[in-house]
Amino acid sequence: MAHPAPGEEFAQDGAGIPDGFARLWMPHRMAYIKGENRVSGPGEEECPFCRIPSLGDGESLIVARGDLVYTVLNLYPYNAGHLMVCPYRHVADYTGLHLTETAELAEHTKLAMSALRKASGAQGFNIGMNMGQVSGAGIAAHLHQHVVPRWGGDTNFMPVVGQTRVLPQLLRDTRDLVAAAWPAVRH
Repeated sequence: MAHPAPGEEFAQDGAGIPDGFARLWMPHRMAYIKGENRVSGPGEEECPFCRIPSLGDGESLIVARGDLVYTVLNLYPYNAGHLMVCPYRHVADYTGLHLTETAELAEHTKLAMSALRKASGAQGFNIGMNMGQVSGAGIAAHLHQHVVPRWGGDTNFMPVVGQTRVLPQLLRDTRDLVAAAWPAVRH
């Protein structure tokens, strides 16, 4: 097949002009981009964080369950092992948590850090919450705290230039490793 002259397109397949770059196709990301499972209103009826606890741990990617919160692997991780700590109760704002929920959320965050260190040798963490849709919260109607493990040199050209994250293992495998490490760090 002949390559077109600069400015011409591949009419037969819509591939466009070859530019020398390889591309990693990640069609599953379209669910996130299109806002599937995104909840902006106050209702629980469509909230994935309200639905997740009703599923089995393996299916839902839950790593650990507490009395008031649970810890789950992020479906759209920034890094391998990216966890979220969520209250069972449908609440959007950190100031809306009861004192007991705040305490258990903090304890699960500490346990998540310990489990990730044990399971993957994490050297650091990004921990935080995005309150409200304008802050970047993908699911603003249900509070969730991110626990993102970090390693020296884990930022390379792929996410910076290629807008692509490279994860070293399947989510279910990551969930199994972190879940296995979780009981060992419980006090």
